[in-house]
Amino acid sequence: MIVVGVALGISIGEGPTGYAGMSEEEIIDLMIAEDENQGLQLLYGLLIGVGFLLVLISFGARRKKGSAKRTEKKPAE
Repeated sequence: MIVVGVALGISIGEGPTGYAGMSEEEIIDLMIAEDENQGLQLLYGLLIGVGFLLVLISFGARRKKGSAKRTEKKPAE
């Protein structure tokens, strides 16, 4: 997830550019494209964050070598 988020962010993450002398319609289209680009960047950031969180959880969930074994206690009768 981390790699996919970074790859998508780099390849598609370039923002739209405007130029001098744009018409009103082109300016509106540019503003819409900038808004879409900002939303995609947020999505890629969330994808990277969730992937990083899963990596941290997987390292925390590993059993350490030489750790004590868990034993089940039988209830007292």
